[in-house]
Amino acid sequence: MARTPQVDALGLDSARPLVIVDVDEVLGHFMEGFGAFLATRGLEFRVERFALFQNIYRPGEEVHLEIEEGRRHYDDFFRYGSGEMRVAEGAAEALRRLAEQAGVVILTNAPGQGRLARARWLGRNGLDYPLLLNTGPKGPLAAALAKQVKGPAAFIDDLLPNLDSVAESAPKVARFQHVADERLRPLAPAAPDRHTRIDDWDALRIAIADSIS
Repeated sequence: MARTPQVDALGLDSARPLVIVDVDEVLGHFMEGFGAFLATRGLEFRVERFALFQNIYRPGEEVHLEIEEGRRHYDDFFRYGSGEMRVAEGAAEALRRLAEQAGVVILTNAPGQGRLARARWLGRNGLDYPLLLNTGPKGPLAAALAKQVKGPAAFIDDLLPNLDSVAESAPKVARFQHVADERLRPLAPAAPDRHTRIDDWDALRIAIADSIS
């Protein structure tokens, strides 16, 4: 878990509600951007399952790339290619409007070497909110942040394990699942009995606003 910062050090008002939001497949089309990056290296990203390294192939081959080799390309994407990622439709406007009633923190599990590129991408795309890099389950850090504000909090992520982690560490935090890439939506594991699933940012914004009102 990342070292927990103080919300006031992030420029946030602890008297306001808090929205904690992921980047990849929530604010940005990560899989699409990663696939385009792999194509420049002569590789294919096939959306065959809700997975990352198991979807990377050499053209014409039926067995995916070795996991460690895929991980090297993943790290390089954050160093050199993540700035080209497309913003999820409606995400910037939704956060702008939510920021009128709440503090917004971006919590991502991007590798450390990608911090600068990620911050620049956020700034260029109207998503210039405090950025925190995490490792592993997000529940402990989300809980530590939520405890520092007097108002309610909401958490948005695409991955079920992160949502479950927040449910365990901070059960009072409202949880929303969002998957930006239409190709991934039918493949993404969901648990609507535990976490609200909304893949449209306009509708998601309204649901988040209601949860922190």
